[in-house]
Amino acid sequence: MFPNIDFSQLTLMDALDIAILVEAEAFERYTLFTNQLGHRYPDDAASVFRKMAESEKKHADELTQQRKALFGNAPVAVNKDSIFDVEAPEIGSVRWNMSPFKAFQLVLSSEEKAYAFYDEALSHVNDTEVKALFSELHDEEAEHVRMITDFINDLPPEAHIDLEDED
Repeated sequence: MFPNIDFSQLTLMDALDIAILVEAEAFERYTLFTNQLGHRYPDDAASVFRKMAESEKKHADELTQQRKALFGNAPVAVNKDSIFDVEAPEIGSVRWNMSPFKAFQLVLSSEEKAYAFYDEALSHVNDTEVKALFSELHDEEAEHVRMITDFINDLPPEAHIDLEDED
């Protein structure tokens, strides 16, 4: 799964740190995509990524507050190198002309990756507090998958159309 992480030995603090890193990585990737695409019109692909960046940041902030309440300023024992592309969309997956529909498909794929990560991690976790946290995060990712799927199903037909080169 992730060779740098021994899930059977995780403490609750480590698990929170990993979850924060996962959300922060997704925030950074969605912010990158937003900046790369630039805003062209309301509800365009960049708008999808901007909303996702805001959501990921909010979740990272909530987890950070939880960590601080439980562990104060204790040093972080895990680092960014421990995770890669857990929830963040693939780096080369954005195209300049992508439709909002394709942006949401990418978001859905990312939420499914995060669900699979927590699903797999749960099978290796021994600590009951870590298991409870990862179960909660697993359930949240499942809810995100349902929400994004519903949103995709409700998109208007024009949201499926990629931009055309105007030159």
